[in-house]
Amino acid sequence: MNYFSSDFKLGILGGGQLGKMLLSETRKFDIQTYVLEPSPAAPCQFGATQFFIGDLMDFDTVYQFGKKVDLLTLEIENVNLDALDKLETEGLAVYPSPKTLRLIQNKGRQKDFYVENNIPTSTHQRFENLQNLKSAISNKQPKIQIPFVWKCAQFGYDGNGVKIVRTVSDLDHLPNVECIAEQMVSFKNELAVIVVRSVSGAVKTYPVVEMEFHPEANQVEYVICPARIDDKVAKIATEVALEVSEAFNHIGILAIEMFHTENNEILVNEVAPRPHNSGHYSIEASYTSQFENHLRAILNLPLGNTASKVAGIMVNLVGEEGFSGQVIYENIEKIMAIDGVTPHIYGKRETRPFRKMGHVTIVNENMLEARKIAEEVKNSIRVIS
Repeated sequence: MNYFSSDFKLGILGGGQLGKMLLSETRKFDIQTYVLEPSPAAPCQFGATQFFIGDLMDFDTVYQFGKKVDLLTLEIENVNLDALDKLETEGLAVYPSPKTLRLIQNKGRQKDFYVENNIPTSTHQRFENLQNLKSAISNKQPKIQIPFVWKCAQFGYDGNGVKIVRTVSDLDHLPNVECIAEQMVSFKNELAVIVVRSVSGAVKTYPVVEMEFHPEANQVEYVICPARIDDKVAKIATEVALEVSEAFNHIGILAIEMFHTENNEILVNEVAPRPHNSGHYSIEASYTSQFENHLRAILNLPLGNTASKVAGIMVNLVGEEGFSGQVIYENIEKIMAIDGVTPHIYGKRETRPFRKMGHVTIVNENMLEARKIAEEVKNSIRVIS
């Protein structure tokens, strides 16, 4: 198949920042891209060959869009899977497959899948709705012990849909939706491994990264590559990630988030079957970015080198608390004056508290120096209105 400077059309479901960064690779290779996205103001509106506005959960919209393209991928899991099933049975290549997505889209089903496949994960229980969870607590079911982590089963993103329940009253403000209660894990750090798998089954892993979280927003503040962990722990994390990748049988990028526990165990938290926040550092720090490798994998081209050229740290740029409206990136010139600092602005005109608006990558030969600069970047730039 001739993908380059040809009539081949790649379809992408979702037009957010992940799609935007994927488009920089399709443009590099001169591959035509069609994007379907519900918001007319989404970041992908400028980079795609054609940009279509429509509901990703609507069967007909997704199905009709799929008829326009030669291969379909996605940058968000919340899409209509019945439409993807029909397109796949009619011969359209869809990567990752709807079968894989069905195991991942619902977090309760995803957790059950780990248990069924003997993949180490925290203890959990599924509930049809919040009311059932409250009943289980009032009946003192042994599996539910406060504190625990509440997660909505579907449509959560960027820390939304996750809440640590420390008292029964914490449940009062949660939506009455399908959810899971997860046992709290005592961990040293949160890690992630990105696995890329091509159509023909070639597999590569990126180095283990470490994630530092914002205490209130439950969002990643820093992604550090390589993770500051023992080589033995890194080896176990990579082995677990490969096991997860094989079990899901995904095509493209799979990001596996994990807990490194106080007992030196590795427990899988959750996965994302697409390019992921934990791999953004790879644009500057790796020989081949996660976005380029996702493209190589779904087009069944040789996978690129996943090794790092240099230590990389990514800082998320999120809207400051107390600011909503037309975005201003305060002190961006100040951080751009520092060697090895590259800002990525996602193209969202409106900011609001904790909304992901961009990221900054810091590369340096010296990890300690990179971490120091990351702190300086974090304290300098402000996303305000």
